[in-house]
Amino acid sequence: MSSPAERFVAARRRAEQSFPALEDFALDLGFDLDDFQREACEALERGSGVLVCAPTGAGKTVVGEFAVHLTLRAEGVKRKVFYTTPIKALSNQKYHDLVQRYGPDAVGLLTGDNAINGDAPVVVMTTEVLRNMLYAGSSTLDGLAYVVMDEVHYLADRFRGAVWEEVIIHLPASVTLVSLSATVSNAEEFADWLVTVRGETAVVVSEHRPVPLWQHMLVGRRMFDLFHDADAARKHDVHPELLRYSRETLRRLELTDGYPPRGRGGRRWRPPLRADIVERLDREGLLPAILFIFSRAGCDAAVQQCLHAGLRLTTPEERAEIRRVVETRMMAIPGEDLSVLGYWEWLDGLERGLAAHHAGLLPAFKEVVEELFVRGLVKAVFATETLALGINMPARCVVLERLVKFNGEAHVDLTPGEYTQLTGRAGRRGIDVEGHAVVVWAPEVDPRHVAGLASTRTYPLRSSFRPSYNMAANLVGTVGTDRARELLESSFAQFQADRSVVGLARQVQRNVETVEAYGNEVRCHHGDFDEYFALRVAIADRERALARQGSSQRRAEAVRALERLRVGDVIRVPSGRRAGLAVVLDPGNAGFGEPKPLVLTQDRWAGRVTSADFSGPAEVLARVRVPKNFNPRSPAARRDLAAEVTATGLDRHAGRRNRSRGNGEDHELALLRIQLRQHPCHACEEREEHARWAERRHRLQRDTEQLREKVAGRTGSLARTFDNVCDLLASRGYLTAAGEVTDAGRMLARIWTEADLLVAECLRRGVWDGLAPAELAAAVSVVLYEARRDGDERASVPRGALSDAVDATQKLWAELEVDEAARGLDLTREPDLGFVWPILRWARGEDLAKVLASGHNLEGEMPAGDFVRWARQVVDLLGQVAEAASATPRLREAARAAMGAVNRGVLAYNAVG
Repeated sequence: MSSPAERFVAARRRAEQSFPALEDFALDLGFDLDDFQREACEALERGSGVLVCAPTGAGKTVVGEFAVHLTLRAEGVKRKVFYTTPIKALSNQKYHDLVQRYGPDAVGLLTGDNAINGDAPVVVMTTEVLRNMLYAGSSTLDGLAYVVMDEVHYLADRFRGAVWEEVIIHLPASVTLVSLSATVSNAEEFADWLVTVRGETAVVVSEHRPVPLWQHMLVGRRMFDLFHDADAARKHDVHPELLRYSRETLRRLELTDGYPPRGRGGRRWRPPLRADIVERLDREGLLPAILFIFSRAGCDAAVQQCLHAGLRLTTPEERAEIRRVVETRMMAIPGEDLSVLGYWEWLDGLERGLAAHHAGLLPAFKEVVEELFVRGLVKAVFATETLALGINMPARCVVLERLVKFNGEAHVDLTPGEYTQLTGRAGRRGIDVEGHAVVVWAPEVDPRHVAGLASTRTYPLRSSFRPSYNMAANLVGTVGTDRARELLESSFAQFQADRSVVGLARQVQRNVETVEAYGNEVRCHHGDFDEYFALRVAIADRERALARQGSSQRRAEAVRALERLRVGDVIRVPSGRRAGLAVVLDPGNAGFGEPKPLVLTQDRWAGRVTSADFSGPAEVLARVRVPKNFNPRSPAARRDLAAEVTATGLDRHAGRRNRSRGNGEDHELALLRIQLRQHPCHACEEREEHARWAERRHRLQRDTEQLREKVAGRTGSLARTFDNVCDLLASRGYLTAAGEVTDAGRMLARIWTEADLLVAECLRRGVWDGLAPAELAAAVSVVLYEARRDGDERASVPRGALSDAVDATQKLWAELEVDEAARGLDLTREPDLGFVWPILRWARGEDLAKVLASGHNLEGEMPAGDFVRWARQVVDLLGQVAEAASATPRLREAARAAMGAVNRGVLAYNAVG
């Protein structure tokens, strides 16, 4: 009988014989492969596609790198592998990693900003680049053997997710797909779909974190373990000492009038100072750390607070190295721009080991922060959630300051998936023995809720796929209308919809059976109770209709009252967060639609109100003088004017409410009530008991009908949307009646933006013809730019040709919106004028300080990172315009000149170089 050592050697020899490429690959890794990595790599070497789902930091990318190894190892045949990522920063990072391993001749990079060695056997690219190649039938695809889709769970992204499904559907059958995903709970469902569209696909799921993660809560100055041990974590049992202490803290706050705040006299709860948190982590050996703050301004403020507290986390040698790295990387950026960007304050923070990281930061600054953090020179980074979805920046500890974030529309709780994604950054493989996640306690945070977030393992992947105009033009031009419809029906979105229909149909059947059972309880010996209940339903419907009619009338009265307001009028906002007296700064009735007056309230808030803020007409209570050049961004000006409003004394008197009185009961409603009282079932002694069962049956019938509509709506839903898209394109001349692509359709197929059809219409109608290069850059910005939130000021446009072009663009959008609404589509967002002035001034050669100031709103000037991001998108769209406007040489030349005018200074900085 052989010994264990002999059996191990024999097994190893069999593995080498079965998977020689994997063993060759593993020799150069410098570490042993985990079981899930080996399983996925073996599936690849067998010739199967693979879906790998594993936690952040588990080492999924090793599987993608093995696909690179298989490609380069092939002898006698020229093969290629594309490594795709969702964002340029990840592409840049992966490019550097692969160049370091395989050399610059073997690796290329293709993103919107860079094109390096695109014919190499290994090319890293953003997913959009590959999608565009597939539609264009690029020769670069020749010899393609593998496509690695890193972060494939991005297909759930509501804005860009469709790109992933387009690529998966359209890749040639000969290409093996390597899909790398964060942990999702419906991996098998996703894999089942991959099998239907890509063939054999192995599913490898690992929930094991290579570095254990410990969960904590910081309550005041005390740090507690969230769970007592691993068994408690499995049961979601919060550490009893943490529960006791947090409850006592909350009770003390309530007793001392500290929470919730009661007027201005009460002491409010104050969380631990950020500098104190960082010092605490430093003392306990938990740095480097990422502290997530869901606010750009909050991240910047946190760095300043730590600097003012005198915090220093670096040695003299580290500070010298930091300065050397920064000066080397910043050489390409003009000095006058650096001073505008707060370079010296930023460098001071870096030298002390502190930095912010968010989308508003200049990309070059972010890249330096990332490099210094990875090298251990920056110890604490205050970041927004975008870092969790971006490049590889692991830490020893992650701190969550709040469990609520603003999603662009409202403040919402973090989901378990988001919590896991954020805390997954903690624990560096090969460096840390364990990782740590810390949640900062606040009175509204229940430790049991945190335990639920930390313990939940349900993160379903949901498709966000929908047909677009560009997609339709490309699909019809490539495979024809019928085949295009079939391809759409093979999407993951339709796959999920069809699966859900099965469950809905079962629910409909169960509901029908229950409705029949309820019918037995409704029978009445006095008469037809269904007939009697129908009268009750009709009465309730009529009452609701009358109430809606009254509400609509009150809204119309509120709108008319707002239209009559003038600057200086003092009104009362009746309810909501801004309730109280307010003075009108700008009537806001110069544009289309309802007026939105700009007002200043007694508590010095300046912003716009709408008819929705008023339950009735806004009554002018008094008038005060508003200075001619009043600046609502000036705290002193707001303070002085708010004091004048308060001095009117109106706040001591309650506003009068006008109550409109009806002229008697509605005639139809009166007749229904007479019929109800005369019905024989009205005299039944069990009338209300019958009515309760009838109400249950009525609700269930209504729900069942809605389920039936869902079933009908989901079956073939994407194909119907596609048909509506094609119908609209045919009505506008992009497709023929026979479903063939016209010259205009071929032009549309080359435009890659959310406003694709609007851009195509502007080109066809000559809206942008004759504009100077800087004006053209400003004009195209309105179809791209989207403010982070509703602004408080109306964006203006310079008079002349640019103003005419913007007006024509808005008119085209209004026509398009009508056509879309008629077909049940909602694909084109309204143009936004908020970036016109910044990009115009930049393209004219003005300095960065003036440009950023021209993009201001009531919250301050435009962040440099936002400006660079939007300006680069303008450059990208100008490139598309130059290519699409082949029949208009003057416009094409203007677009190219505009690209050169915009692509200067901070925009010309090349991250890869």
